[in-house]
Amino acid sequence: MNSVFITGTDTGIGKTVVAASLLLAARSLGINAAPMKPVQTGCIRRGRQLLAPDLEFCLSAADLNPGPQERHSMCPYRYITASSPHLAAALAGAHIQKETIRAHFRKIRAKYESIFVEGAGGVFVPIDGKSTMLDLMKTLNLPVLLVARAGLGTINHTLLSLAELRRAKLRIVGVVLVQSSPGKAGCIEQDNARAIEKFGRVPVLARLPWMKRPDPRKLAPRLEPTLRALMKI
Repeated sequence: MNSVFITGTDTGIGKTVVAASLLLAARSLGINAAPMKPVQTGCIRRGRQLLAPDLEFCLSAADLNPGPQERHSMCPYRYITASSPHLAAALAGAHIQKETIRAHFRKIRAKYESIFVEGAGGVFVPIDGKSTMLDLMKTLNLPVLLVARAGLGTINHTLLSLAELRRAKLRIVGVVLVQSSPGKAGCIEQDNARAIEKFGRVPVLARLPWMKRPDPRKLAPRLEPTLRALMKI
């Protein structure tokens, strides 16, 4: 199975939950998969180290406990400020290098069969003064899975993201919709999925329910169609 880049239409969209659930599903099938979070903002300080919460969530879900060097490669850029990567790096007096991320990706890829790479924010989030998350996707040149909200407003955000991914000539695996508020999906959410498939010309591979405390063990079975699509790449 190939590696995949998981991006979203916004921050807090559910990318980490999708990444963790897919990772768990893959490893449950015997696929030697691992997570990568190239840039993490809003890190937690623990002694002299910065803990990357999204990476740790994925590692915990898959019962993985890599050593310090491998953990660093899985998340080479870590910042305290919970903001766009370019601002968090600037405030830390640092600079994010796409080639450095690619080098770390290759280190991880040498050990694992498949890497689930989770971006930060959406497609056009800046990572420095010149480059965006889309430029990082082009550098890694991986198939892309787009995570979006299921509810009102998602059609425009999702179609715009899909258009830019296509303009960058990146392969789009499909879309995963996540219910971002309590309650069951209604006619709006159902029609949103149909509209995204029709106008976006992509499959909606999964629709995940709202969960107060997202549990990858419960969500992994719902992502089996997504995993099957990834396994065909």
